[in-house]
Amino acid sequence: MNLRHGATTMDTLISLGTTAAFFWSVYALLFTHAGALGYTHPFELTLDRGMAALYFEAVVAIVTFLLAGRYVEARSRADSGDALRALLSLGAAEVTVLRAGREETIPAADLAVGDTFLVRPGEKVATDGVVVQGVSAVDESMLTGESVPVDKAPGDAVVGATLNANGRLVVRATRVGSDTQLARLGRMVEEAQTGKAPVQALADRISAWFVPAVVGLAVVTFAGWLLAGEPATFALTAAVSVLIIACPCALGLATPTALLAGTLRGAQLGVVISGAEALERARGVDAVLLDKTGTVTTGRMAVTGVHPAPGVDAAELLRLAGTAESASEHPIARAITAAADEAGARGVLGHFENRPGWGVAAQVDGRTVTVGRPAPPPADGRARRRPGGPSAATVVAVTIDGAPAGAIEVADTVKPTSAAAVAALGRLGLRPILLTGDAEATARAVAARVGIDEVIAGVRPEGKVAAVADLQAAGRRVAMIGDGVNDAPALAQADLGIALGTGTDAAMQAADLTLMRGDLMLAVDALRLSRRTLRTIRQNLFWAFAYNVAALPLAASGLLSPMIAGAAMAFSSVFVVANSVRLRTFRPWAR
Repeated sequence: MNLRHGATTMDTLISLGTTAAFFWSVYALLFTHAGALGYTHPFELTLDRGMAALYFEAVVAIVTFLLAGRYVEARSRADSGDALRALLSLGAAEVTVLRAGREETIPAADLAVGDTFLVRPGEKVATDGVVVQGVSAVDESMLTGESVPVDKAPGDAVVGATLNANGRLVVRATRVGSDTQLARLGRMVEEAQTGKAPVQALADRISAWFVPAVVGLAVVTFAGWLLAGEPATFALTAAVSVLIIACPCALGLATPTALLAGTLRGAQLGVVISGAEALERARGVDAVLLDKTGTVTTGRMAVTGVHPAPGVDAAELLRLAGTAESASEHPIARAITAAADEAGARGVLGHFENRPGWGVAAQVDGRTVTVGRPAPPPADGRARRRPGGPSAATVVAVTIDGAPAGAIEVADTVKPTSAAAVAALGRLGLRPILLTGDAEATARAVAARVGIDEVIAGVRPEGKVAAVADLQAAGRRVAMIGDGVNDAPALAQADLGIALGTGTDAAMQAADLTLMRGDLMLAVDALRLSRRTLRTIRQNLFWAFAYNVAALPLAASGLLSPMIAGAAMAFSSVFVVANSVRLRTFRPWAR
């Protein structure tokens, strides 16, 4: 096939070498004393004009090693479609529609535009639509990455596959099937994956000049010995020696052995490497985009501050608020309740009233406690986003028996190792950038805590893809680290996608490297291991050629028998394997 296109790759050399060795062996077996019963090959350093050697085992070994490497590559390519399947599996399978005043459960795929359907607390929104009845908080982190659920009221838009947190919603479908935001995400991932140019193998780049040179040398060797008056058998044996010594058996081992050693070491550390192309891309990365929620931060709300009013005890304030919130399923309520439980304080809950879009009111130990927005709820019940400030915290106000008792701050907390990981990325010569769908103030507050100077905030999935593409257009090699569905298109678009295994399947399938722990320091180790594995592959490729190239003049001059040529191939293979095994000594970055 290469010949028809006028191209020469390492396949050309391997095909010529193995074909020549095979047919030479067939000839020697049938027409020379090599096929005689009891014949053994003498060990000769130089060509014996009467010698006829067999190389069937060399042919099998070369092809087997080569196909093993191709198999690893093919597996990694076949897995790329899993990202789309993971995205499609996020949607709801069934939905409860309201028809003629009755509830009816149907497959979500049967929904039509204009249908009215019910979303109960804890259920996924079946498709894109508009709220027509009810008030609730909806977790849209799969789309925006924002950790705080967004309050929804009649007239607000909701997106399919997002999670209804605590209220009952009635929604009218506005987009179904391939028109939904989830389907658009799938198309973005597919376009980004198929749009990547394949990385050309280093061996093929070298072969552009190496293969023609070797073939020319073999022809010159054969013709030269004939002109020198040597027998045709001797001339042909010398030419075959050139092809065999130049056909690097170790080339088939160079990439798969290093990749195997690197991936095994990575698996021990918690890093999954998709294939050799990921390593090639990791080498040139100079900018790293980091998602915020679930990547730099924990993705879970937690109490970060308790501010009692004068004369109110902080522990008592937290105890009463935590008890009042214990009957609510809202993520902020769960954070306050968890903080109270951790402090070992919980009162007796009496009457409880959930006020969707605002907060809760309850009787705790006979006292009236309210926990909610600092301002009174709007008359129409419409949701308003909680004000964000430099602290990146959401503030809820607490009243006791009608009197202001203080405030509690709740925020998505930064992971313990995030700041150290950002500093380590900088020391590796990489430029860290925070990329998030969260609000600007929140994003900058988190960035300041971990030492990131550049922030791109308030972007949706298509905005994240555009941010990656803009950097690439500016000549940067971009790595993207994320964990959510909203990160999947950007992970696929980036030169190197790194997904946290604690995140979604869609993100992991779209990425090149997967971290099995949600620790950003593991991303640093993944980049270092990728670089070292690629460096080992390059060393292997160099020695796979070096041993053989050094012996080419000896083979052409008739001073090296095909048997010794085969031994040189075996020695280079042993060297390549030993060099690859050194990857087992890779050590994580000192914490």
